Amino acid sequence: MTEEELVSEIEAQRALMVAVATGGPRIQEVDPEYRRRRIKIQQGLAERGLQDPNPHTDLWRWYGTWSSGAYPSYSSRRVYMSELYDPLIDRIRRGRAKVGSEIFEEPTGWARVDRGMDKVRERLETASTEEEFQTVGLLCREALISLAQEVYRHERHKSLDGITPSSTDAKRMLEAYIAVELQGGPHDESRKHARGALDLANALQHHRTATFRDAALCAEATAAVVNTIAIVSGRRDPRW
Repeated sequence: MTEEELVSEIEAQRALMVAVATGGPRIQEVDPEYRRRRIKIQQGLAERGLQDPNPHTDLWRWYGTWSSGAYPSYSSRRVYMSELYDPLIDRIRRGRAKVGSEIFEEPTGWARVDRGMDKVRERLETASTEEEFQTVGLLCREALISLAQEVYRHERHKSLDGITPSSTDAKRMLEAYIAVELQGGPHDESRKHARGALDLANALQHHRTATFRDAALCAEATAAVVNTIAIVSGRRDPRW
């Protein structure tokens, strides 16, 4: 099943659910169609590593939800359907997420950092809700902590504000690392780039109303920090 075919099935399922909840066909007449389509949708989603956000195994369960008073008006039922399926449809149409520079496809060699970035990519590929997008930010934070712990050395990298970083204070540790390892006029632009990526990644981690764009920007900024630090540390040097 192609992406467009899958989207068409999802849109047909949404339309059917709206119809039965707004004075349309009788449930007993269309429930078999709903069940068959549900199986097709779940198979198409499984092939893409996605989950069906629709919890209603049949239309009678959907009837139980709206008739309980949870969605008392026709408009509230239409809004619920849009909120249920729109993020999933957008995710399918976007395709698989790509994070990080394709110049360096090989891992850094820092095991925890590489595992962390793999988790970021995997979660970004499957995220479709606000909570899941927020989780991408949390995974980015963990990846940056692992990165900082790999390269920061207290005796060499003094924090910019004089405060000794804790073991999880990735921002202070990486700022100190960048300031020392990219010091001097010739490195001004590189230093600004590294700090800018770090600031962006740090800011986006704390968005409380995260969207796909927030999560993707956070993941991309985190990947930029990882690759920049890997280059500066010599991890990306050619192995002749």
